Amino acid sequence: HIHLEINGSKGSLEFDFEDMNRLKFFDNTAADDRQGFADIIVTQKDGVHPYVGQWWPPGHIIGYEHTFVHTIADFVNAVAKGKPTQPTFEDGLKNQQVLEAVEQSAQKRKWVKVK
Repeated sequence: HIHLEINGSKGSLEFDFEDMNRLKFFDNTAADDRQGFADIIVTQKDGVHPYVGQWWPPGHIIGYEHTFVHTIADFVNAVAKGKPTQPTFEDGLKNQQVLEAVEQSAQKRKWVKVK
């Protein structure tokens, strides 16, 4: 089960890979009577999600496998149009440096700087 939660001083986001049509949003800057997690349905056709227009009508779910279709489509379209692909090698290197710092931090049981 993959569940991501990002918390900050101004709010939180939750995303569950078993419910990929929904993003939960908490706005900590909202008035007290308006606070609480709100569900954002990210697969509404009238939304701004760049991929939703390529899929089924509202009410039908987007599954885990569709994320790979989007990745491949982005890559093929970029190559066909002569545009840079994403992520870049540099993006991968930066990500790997963060992962290495996470491992070192866990082993040393203290904060470490990302190289």
